[in-house]
Amino acid sequence: MALALYNKKRNFGKTPEPTGKTKEDKDALIFVVQKHHASHLHYDLRLEMEGVLKSWAVPKGPSMNPGDKRLSMMVEDHPYDYKDFEGNIPEGNYGGGNVIVWDNGTYLANGEKDKKESEKALLAGLKKGHLNFILKGKKLKGEFDLVKIRNGKQENAWLLIKKEDKYASEADITLKDKSVISKLTLDALAKKYDNAKDGQIPEPKKAAKTRITKTAKPAVAKKKSLS
Repeated sequence: MALALYNKKRNFGKTPEPTGKTKEDKDALIFVVQKHHASHLHYDLRLEMEGVLKSWAVPKGPSMNPGDKRLSMMVEDHPYDYKDFEGNIPEGNYGGGNVIVWDNGTYLANGEKDKKESEKALLAGLKKGHLNFILKGKKLKGEFDLVKIRNGKQENAWLLIKKEDKYASEADITLKDKSVISKLTLDALAKKYDNAKDGQIPEPKKAAKTRITKTAKPAVAKKKSLS
């Protein structure tokens, strides 16, 4: 069961996170990056495959600089509906802390033009330990690699690397720190919960307000060379 570990780690009577169910977008593969302040601040990259979100925790966040190799720890699959989750995971629960949707959009395997062939290539790449894809997000754009580290020390360690293309930049993309849903920063969201009266927690942003722009044919970036 793809979501068995996700469900096992959570008590849905105490956390507002969505329950683990498989689901998928009929027209495109979606991705989301959530900024999450739990025990440590980090970013979660999630890529839709086979009705779930394959997930990597990226401590330093993504980079648009091809010279950066961002350590990315693969974690349990998350349900498709997690793409819309923004709010507070109460303390005492797994991953307790505040979450914003830092970026979202669609993506395809590099060189592929539709969802079916992209998913096939991505699943093969996942098995081999090398994913090559094109992101079309509000912040992250262009070609990226996810490469598994094979040193035997950290079984789930990968590297997230921006490829050289027209979107590559040395500017720190994480300085764009607002949610693409609520337009709140993580600090502003935290204050919202801290200021809640009588223990009443504000409702998380509803999924209906999430807008992801879809594209059937993203521009394929030229390769040069290869957390």
